[in-house]
Amino acid sequence: MKFFADTADIADIRELAETGLIDGVTTNPSLIHKSGRDFIEVTKEICGIVDGPVSAEVVALDQETMMKEAEKLRKIADNVCIKVPLTLDGLKTCRALTDDGTMVNVTLCFSANQALLAAKAGATFISPFVGRHDDNGFDGMQLIEDIRLIYDNYAFETEILVASVRHATHVLQAAKIGADVMTAPPKVIRGLVNHVLTDKGIEGFLKDWQSTGQSIL
Repeated sequence: MKFFADTADIADIRELAETGLIDGVTTNPSLIHKSGRDFIEVTKEICGIVDGPVSAEVVALDQETMMKEAEKLRKIADNVCIKVPLTLDGLKTCRALTDDGTMVNVTLCFSANQALLAAKAGATFISPFVGRHDDNGFDGMQLIEDIRLIYDNYAFETEILVASVRHATHVLQAAKIGADVMTAPPKVIRGLVNHVLTDKGIEGFLKDWQSTGQSIL
């Protein structure tokens, strides 16, 4: 499963990129706003740090303006992936961009039917929001299971990009279902390494090593 970092924080992206653990980055207007930086500038910098897809979202609601915004965004770098909302205009934009060879991430997916439409529109990625789905009384991971089944039934090439990931259990469940990608805040990605038994094991090894009085260096 590919790991994307869901952030616009350059320091976090650099640190994760150095570990070799992330395959791309997702951003949105809220994350860009939080960074306090220019949208185009920060997107360009991110594209220079990671080799994989960097999602940059349009903010228009009509197809004509979406296409104009997408044209500007995809000039930033070859690895820009245009993010569009799951609306009819967003799907029309998706089809037009995909036919022109541009990666497209269709976002704000909350139903399997929506995911089916995105796949038919040629989306590179579909982004179902599991955390927000859970918040509203639905089962976010059941949504991922449904999309996986439908995509496998018809051999759709659209990749399932699990978004709104809140914790390690979301990551584990998505991986078990067979999601193609998950995107999470840097804190969640770093947290995957943590386990109390790992910490205790290191503590025990170090204690035993110190008692030998030896040094590797």
